[in-house]
Amino acid sequence: MGNRGMEDLIPLVNRLQEALSTVGQSCSLHLPQIAVVGGQSAGKSSVLENFVGRDFLPRGSGIVTRRPLILQLLNSSAEYGEFFHCKGRKFTDFGDIRREIESETRRLTGSNKGISPVPITLKIYSPHVLNLTLVDLPGITKVPVGDQPADIEYQIRDIIMQYICKENCLILAVTPANTDLANSDALKLAKDVDPQGQRTIGVITKLDLMDKGTDAKEILENRLLPLRRGYIGIVNRSQKDIDGNKDIMAALESERDFFLSHPAYKHIAERMGTPYLQRILNQQLTNHIREALPAFRSHLQSQLLALNKKAEEYRKFSPDDASRRTKTLLQLVQRLAVDFEKLIEGSGDKVDTVTLSGGARINQIFHERFPTELVKIESDERKLRQEINYAIRNIHGVRTGLFTPDMAFEAIVKKQITSLKGPCIKFIDMVSQELITTVYQCISKLSAFPQLREETERIIITEIREQENKCREQVLLLIDIQLAYINTKHEDFIGFTNSQQVNSQSNMNSSVQIARNQVIQKGWLTISNIGIMKGGAKEFWFILSTESLSWYKDGEEKEKKYMLPLDNLKLRDVEKGFMSSKFVFAIFNTELRNVYKDYKCLELACNSQEELDSWKASLLRAGVYPERDAAEEQESGAQSFTDPQLERQVETIRNLVDSYMSIIYKTVRDLMPKTIMHLMINSVKEFISSELLAQLYALGECSALMDESPEQKQHREEVLRKHSALKEALTVIGEISSSTFTTPLPPPVDSSWIQHQSSTQRKNSATAGRLVIRGHAPPVPRVNPSGPNSSTDGLQQLTGQHNRVTTSVPRRQPPAIPGVK
Repeated sequence: MGNRGMEDLIPLVNRLQEALSTVGQSCSLHLPQIAVVGGQSAGKSSVLENFVGRDFLPRGSGIVTRRPLILQLLNSSAEYGEFFHCKGRKFTDFGDIRREIESETRRLTGSNKGISPVPITLKIYSPHVLNLTLVDLPGITKVPVGDQPADIEYQIRDIIMQYICKENCLILAVTPANTDLANSDALKLAKDVDPQGQRTIGVITKLDLMDKGTDAKEILENRLLPLRRGYIGIVNRSQKDIDGNKDIMAALESERDFFLSHPAYKHIAERMGTPYLQRILNQQLTNHIREALPAFRSHLQSQLLALNKKAEEYRKFSPDDASRRTKTLLQLVQRLAVDFEKLIEGSGDKVDTVTLSGGARINQIFHERFPTELVKIESDERKLRQEINYAIRNIHGVRTGLFTPDMAFEAIVKKQITSLKGPCIKFIDMVSQELITTVYQCISKLSAFPQLREETERIIITEIREQENKCREQVLLLIDIQLAYINTKHEDFIGFTNSQQVNSQSNMNSSVQIARNQVIQKGWLTISNIGIMKGGAKEFWFILSTESLSWYKDGEEKEKKYMLPLDNLKLRDVEKGFMSSKFVFAIFNTELRNVYKDYKCLELACNSQEELDSWKASLLRAGVYPERDAAEEQESGAQSFTDPQLERQVETIRNLVDSYMSIIYKTVRDLMPKTIMHLMINSVKEFISSELLAQLYALGECSALMDESPEQKQHREEVLRKHSALKEALTVIGEISSSTFTTPLPPPVDSSWIQHQSSTQRKNSATAGRLVIRGHAPPVPRVNPSGPNSSTDGLQQLTGQHNRVTTSVPRRQPPAIPGVK
C-alpha cells in the first residue's frame, strides 16, 4: 500500500519541513502539483488512487468529477482525511471520504451533471506519501448533458487551464488506448501551456481493452507521435473489479502480470505500470528539490546570519539576573539619548527618505513656518495706514496739528510689537509638539519593557512641558523688553529727519531691489485648472524670484513656458478636492486682469502640506500676500485722506514704523530660534543624557521597570527557536545534497504533430460554424502546494470565481445551438 518509490525522500524532506514548521517557516521548496488531464472515463481518478494507495474517489459512467479536487498529501504517522469545508472532522474510513466528495459535489452543482470551478480541498495524512499536491480535474467533454450549459466544453477547458498553465504543475495527459491518440484533447491542452514538453508525461490507460490484434507498442516506445518525456502505459481496475472491491495492491500485481505476459509489451514491462510512473514522478520531485536547494540554502544562511547576533544576545539574557537588568536599563537609556540626539542633529544611522522628521522638521519651523507667520503681520498695509490715521487724529483731538506727533509712532510700534506674541507662542507650541513626536519615535524601541517605556515617556514629556513654560516666559519677557523702551537712536533706524527722504527715494530703491532679481524657490508644481481643459493636469518646473514666477517644461530650465510678473498678484487658498491628494493654492491679479492667456487665476498644486507651506512662505517673501476678505477691504477703504497735511503725517509715521519694525522683526527672527534651541532643545537633550537615568532610579522600582512584556518574551523565544531550526535545516539540506541524484531531462522531440492536429480541429470547427481560436493561456494566481494551509488560499481564490467569468483565462464563445433562436 502506498508509493514505495517516494519513501526514500520522505525522512529527509519531512525532517526539513518539521524543523522549519516549528517556527512558522514554510519549506519554500514548493513541490510541484500533479494535474491529471483527460477525457471522460479515461481513468484519471484511478491513476490518482494508485498514488495514494486507497480507493476513495467517486466512480461511474459519464462525467463523475464535476468539481476540481485539490488533494494534498501530507506525511503523518496516522492515516486519515480532512476536508476544508469540514474543519476539525477526521475521516478514517476512505469510503466516507468518497461519500463526502459526492455530497459536496451535489451541494454546489446539483445532481444532474452540472459543473463548478470551485474546488473541493481534501487533505490525506498518511505515512506512505510525500508532501505534494494532486489535482483531479473534470473530464473533457464536447456534448452537454443534463443541466450542463451549451458551452460546457469551454468551461471545462477554462477550469483545466487554471491549473496546468502554472509552471509548477506536472501534467499527466491521460488518453485511453482504445481512442485515437492524435486527437487527444489532453495532449493538445498540454501543448498549449507546455510547448517544449518539459513537464508533460503521456499516460496511456485501458491497454487491456484494445481490440484483438492491435497494440500501442510504437506509441509506448515513443516512436509514433513522440513526446519529450514519452508515454507510460497503465492498466487500471475495471468497473467489475471496483464493484467487487478488488484491492489496489492486487490490481497493481495484475497490472504487472499483464505487461510481463503481453508479447507486445514484455520487452518494455520495466518501463510500464503505476509503480514506474510513481518512480518517474519521484525523480521529478528529486530533481526539483536539488534545483531549488542552492537558492534555498542561501536564503536560510542569510536568515541565520541576520539572527546570529540577536540570538547570541538572547541566549545570554537572564530575566531574573539583577545585574543583567541594571546593565540593560543603562544601555537602553544611553541608546535613547544617542537616538534622540541623532534625530535632532540630523546624523541618524537610518535616514528617512519619505518624510521630514526630528531636527529637519524643527529647522523647517525655524526658517519657513515662523517667518511666514511674521510676514502675515507685515502684509496688512492698508490696515496699518488706517491705524496711523486714527492715532494721529486722536492725539490732536479738537486741535489741528501742525507737526507729526511722535506719540502716534510709539503707539503704533507698541501695538505692532504686541502682535508678535501670538506667532511666537504658536512657534513654541510647534517646536514642543515636534520634540514630543521625536521622543515617541525614540522610545518605541523600549516596547519590550512596557513599564520602563511608560515611565520614561512620562518623565521626558514632563520635562519638555516645563522647558516649554520657561521658554514661553522668556519669549514674552523679550517682547516686554522691546515694549519697555523704543530705541529711536538705533543705528538702523531712519529717524524723523530721514523719513521724508525715504518718500522721494522710494522709487529709486524699488528699482534697485528689482535689479537684484534673486531666485527664492524652485520646484515642481501642477497647474490643475488649465489641465482640466486639455485632458489632465500638467506638471511644470517653477522658479520664483523677487520679480516674477516662471515655469519650464522640465528641470533643465531650457524650454520656458511662461514668465508671470508678480505685480498686483495675490495669494488665495483653495479647498482640497474630495478625491484629490494634492494641496492647492491660487494666484490672481487684483486688477482682474488675466494672469495667463485667458485665465483669471492659476491653481497650483503640490504633493504635501510641507511643500504648500514652503511655497506660500516664499511667495510672501516675494511680496505676493494673501487675499483679504471683502468686508475687510470695504472697511479699510471706507476711510480716505481728504487732508494733504494729514496724509503727509501718516506717510511719515508709516515710514518710521516700517523702519523700526524691520529692526524688531529681524531681532525676533534671530532670537526666537536661539532661545528655543537653548531653553528647550538643548535642555531636553541634556536632561535625557544626564538626568533621565537618575530619575528612573529615584522611582525605587528598577527591578519592576525591567519586567518584560509577554510579547517580548515570546519574541525572544521565537528568535532562539528560529535560530536553532535554521541550523538544523541547513544540516538536513547537506544530507539531501549527498543522498539524492538527478537524471537529465530527455532531449527535445518533434511534437509538431500535436500542433498540426490542433490546427486541423480548428478548421473543422470553422466549417461547423464556430471558429475557435485558442492561444496560450495566461498565468493565473498560484495555489501554493507547499504547506498544510496552502489549500486555503487556493480555495479562496477560486471561490471568488464561482458563477462568474474567470479573468485569468480568456473565455470562448459558446457553440451555436441548432434550432434555438
